Amino acid sequence: MTLDEAVRTRRSVRRYTGKPLTDEQVRHLMEAAMATPSACDCRPWEFVVVRDKEQLARIAACGKYTGMAAQAGAVIVICALPGRQEICPGFFPQDCGAVAMSIWLTATAMGLGAVWCGVYPDEGMVGRVAQVVGTPQDVVPFGLICVGEPAEHPEPRGRYEPSRVHADRW
Repeated sequence: MTLDEAVRTRRSVRRYTGKPLTDEQVRHLMEAAMATPSACDCRPWEFVVVRDKEQLARIAACGKYTGMAAQAGAVIVICALPGRQEICPGFFPQDCGAVAMSIWLTATAMGLGAVWCGVYPDEGMVGRVAQVVGTPQDVVPFGLICVGEPAEHPEPRGRYEPSRVHADRW
């Protein structure tokens, strides 16, 4: 699958077969994540890959919209390290958002289903996820990518709206 096809066919997949991701699949996703550009090349992220069923159930219970984590093949917790951005402070939300899309699009290209669950800036979610995965105090759980063998295949949908494109000025 080409990148263009992954972008255009990517959908939020919330139902999985429960089959765990292999080490090879996880490594492929993490290589894509770590190839993502960041402000001043600070790479203010680290990842917790959860495949244990009990841990997945705990993550599923963290929020109103995280229940699908229980059946995912893995949940990748994107953790922000704002302290790594001494040269370009404050850009970790953009950088971690970009890394989330790299993981999601790579999962799509691999034939996996995925969905991004926001954690930051919801302080309650940040605290609950931090407690489940045991992040240090200076690490901010930014988001969850639930990924796995899809048990549903939502149809792609075009979303192009020419009225939202402005030439030269608003």
